Amino acid sequence: MSNFAETLKKYWGYDGFRPLQEDIIRSVASGRDTLGLMPTGGGKSLTFQVPAMATNGICIVVTPLIALMKDQVDNLRRRRIKAAAVYSGMTREEIIVTLDNCLYGDYKFLYVSPERLTTELFLSRLPQMKVNLLAVDESHCISQWGYDFRPSYLRIAEVREYLPDTPVLALTATATPEVVKDIQAQLKFGGENVFQKSFARKNLAYVVRNTDDKPGQLLSILNKVPGTAVVYVRDRKKTKEIADFLNQNDISAEHFHAGLSNDSKDQRQVRWKNNQTRVMVSTNAFGMGIDKPDVRVVVHLDLPDSLEAYFQEAGRAGRDEQKAYAVLLYNKSDSTKLKKRLSDSFPDKERIRTTYEKLASFFQMGVGSGEGMVLPFNLVEFCRAFKLPILPTYNALKNLEHAGYLELTDELDNPSRLMFVVHKEELYHFQTNNPQLDRLMQIVLRSYTGLFTEYAHIDEDTLAKRIGSNRQMVYEQLRTLHQQGIVSYIPAKKTPFIIYTRNRVETERIKLPRETYEDRRNRYESRLNAMLLYATDANACRSQLLLRYFGQKDAEACGQCDACLRNRERDLPQHEFDNIQQEIKTALKNNSLNSRELLGAIAHKPHKILIVLRFLIDNGFVAEDKNMKLQWL
Repeated sequence: MSNFAETLKKYWGYDGFRPLQEDIIRSVASGRDTLGLMPTGGGKSLTFQVPAMATNGICIVVTPLIALMKDQVDNLRRRRIKAAAVYSGMTREEIIVTLDNCLYGDYKFLYVSPERLTTELFLSRLPQMKVNLLAVDESHCISQWGYDFRPSYLRIAEVREYLPDTPVLALTATATPEVVKDIQAQLKFGGENVFQKSFARKNLAYVVRNTDDKPGQLLSILNKVPGTAVVYVRDRKKTKEIADFLNQNDISAEHFHAGLSNDSKDQRQVRWKNNQTRVMVSTNAFGMGIDKPDVRVVVHLDLPDSLEAYFQEAGRAGRDEQKAYAVLLYNKSDSTKLKKRLSDSFPDKERIRTTYEKLASFFQMGVGSGEGMVLPFNLVEFCRAFKLPILPTYNALKNLEHAGYLELTDELDNPSRLMFVVHKEELYHFQTNNPQLDRLMQIVLRSYTGLFTEYAHIDEDTLAKRIGSNRQMVYEQLRTLHQQGIVSYIPAKKTPFIIYTRNRVETERIKLPRETYEDRRNRYESRLNAMLLYATDANACRSQLLLRYFGQKDAEACGQCDACLRNRERDLPQHEFDNIQQEIKTALKNNSLNSRELLGAIAHKPHKILIVLRFLIDNGFVAEDKNMKLQWL
């Protein structure tokens, strides 16, 4: 480990690893397939970055989060570590240049989106790469039992056939026991090998408040709990409404969602991280890769779709191990909204087939063609062209994705890219003969490095200022250089993409198998119900409920959530509640007893035993068998 410790200090400046990081690195270094379950903010990226840097070869990192992918590549480059990325939205030429650089340019990291990983272009070059590690981030996406299943992840195992001696490191922040097993099976682990940090957060108090005035309750919380905060809502419009409301009440706030420009998002994140803005009101687009340790409270105004999503978002509070709060605001209308999400997320099969047919018309895609095509896609324009409702259409496309017919990427904000495609001697000759373009080319070469070997992200506004011109003039001159074969210039574009993963078939041949429709619908409904139970059960310890969901059945009551405080107010102090719970567990661990036998076996007042017993039954710790005997599960 001394070699790894030196690498950690040299490139990241840390004096030592966190306990679980070291265990995972040891496992990977020994060549074992490894699954690491680490909470949000736990330092997952170092578990593959450090061993990859200390070993000859390149590390391939699979992740679906393109924004996070770009951030990590930028961060590595700032540390003078060669890193690159391949994802949907790049041109074929860009991908070829990137892969060739990884083959011959001594690169250490190649980040790849899952849909690009098994393309012919990628696989043709993979055997020539000396790959020291295959890291799979957000690995819960490979499991159909998980809350964010992505079909493209299932093909990662195919890549292992090209890399028979390369270990796999799978990483995720949240996974149920069922998903933990499935991840290892789908990635073809040589043997079960899991490192898991307890999901318990002793400094984080979980609170659910039932209120018909959510903005007013939010204001009350922020006035009582000082410090930085994140407020999560479901839709983009609401982010601005709530931020405006807070500003009107003298609490500095900004809104954030995926539809903002990159510059706007970056500026808002910086102000919030530097405590110039106290509250960020956001959709779930905010938080990935944002490592701010001193967030004192995370408030959810709307219910997430699952406890996995809630746990991850709430866990962004209190990473500095100081007291923090995760508050969920709930009222009866939320139950109706949550149930409506089920029907919205799974449109009827006829709508799904009709959407597929209209999509083919939109792209003029003939039967038997399309496989591998990556097409810019504007959902609003598509819906307007065929008079379709937006939400059901979006979810119809996602169901087609799960059935394996296509993929719909998230909206990508791709900046302009530029690379010179002539040798320096040819460029000098061109500059001499084209003085009207020479000034721009000189400024470009001074402003960016590596332009003859890889694409650089450029900003036309910055170049315009430096040559004393305007953006339109810079754009036109770059287009001229592109047309004359001097540069490869790809203007900025902000758009999602449709990727046809197979050739278009006749509409009547579209199959929506039970496992990709009915089974997924049932699992989604189960996750919604678990989320609803968390919001409505006034007696269950919030922490225990969450930990049990993730397989930690013997967790102690936290003593600080709203349910624990309420139990204490009922003249049943937390320590007494814990003692009775432990005695019930001991009595039932090896024996099945009826309720009368149990009351006689424990030396506490019967009404107190019944309070604790009711809690244990309601939360699945204790159950009755067919003979009406109680047993500990």
